[in-house]
Amino acid sequence: MTQPVARRVPVPDGLDGERLDAALARMFGLSRAQAADLIGNGAVLVSGQPAAKSDRVPAGEWLEVTLPPPAAVQATPEPVPGMTVLFDDADIVVVDKPVGVAAHPTPGWTGPTVVQGLLAAGYTVATSGAAERQGIVHRLDAGTTGVMVVAKSEHAYSVLKQAFRDRVVDKRYHALVQGHPDPLRGTIDAPIGRHPSGDGRFAVVSDGRPAVTHYDTLEAFRAASLLEVRLETGRTHQIRVHMAAVRHPCAGDRLYGADPVLAARLGLTRQWLHAVRLGFAHPADGRQVEFTSPYPADLAAAVDRLRAEA
Repeated sequence: MTQPVARRVPVPDGLDGERLDAALARMFGLSRAQAADLIGNGAVLVSGQPAAKSDRVPAGEWLEVTLPPPAAVQATPEPVPGMTVLFDDADIVVVDKPVGVAAHPTPGWTGPTVVQGLLAAGYTVATSGAAERQGIVHRLDAGTTGVMVVAKSEHAYSVLKQAFRDRVVDKRYHALVQGHPDPLRGTIDAPIGRHPSGDGRFAVVSDGRPAVTHYDTLEAFRAASLLEVRLETGRTHQIRVHMAAVRHPCAGDRLYGADPVLAARLGLTRQWLHAVRLGFAHPADGRQVEFTSPYPADLAAAVDRLRAEA
């Protein structure tokens, strides 16, 4: 029988002063309701003591959390409002993923997913790999928007997975980061692994997996810079971790130390990070294809505010 999971972790700097239920949700990928239930059931201690869900927790405070055992997850059909299909044929379907949508179901995630949305819309997806990850050959964070490709045929799944492994897929993102990177164009080559605190974050660590991020400044503002980012690798939270490591976190990304004052001024409730372009060899015939996505409203509004200030 699967047992509950006990975790003891410090509150990260980026969640300093946050409500306990909100911090818990961000750290462990829970909904606010799930976090509140855990707190109400006495499964969360703050510095060894019970606390209320509305209590504010400072950075470094130790949380002891007893998480329920992971539940089996299945990719059952569930409509996803706002998810646009950019391209569809017998082998692939390319979507413009909205905010708040995960790539596939995972334990603890109760929100919509790309896989479930496609199934609900009548699309077939490849069945290779784990059942809950049908057709998924790469992922975007739930809080990151933009272009994703999903395999429909088993052949496409195999070819695309290998293309991502071989780093021959052109993945372009735009990121609004705090401050001004120096140099304005550069490469961050630093291994990424789980943060030593075990709080769900990732970090640059000596024994992590290789990760390479190229960036170029597109536009500089008083307090931030708009970058185009090209990834060679696809580590979890790679852009967010690498930019935070060089002290230029994505605006709005409180989990990785972004300034909450700037986020509030720009109207951001998530990291400013968008997958603007995805190019790859079509798995059916090898022809090069490319798909793009415009900024969603919240990210466009943040940039407009910065331009107006300038």
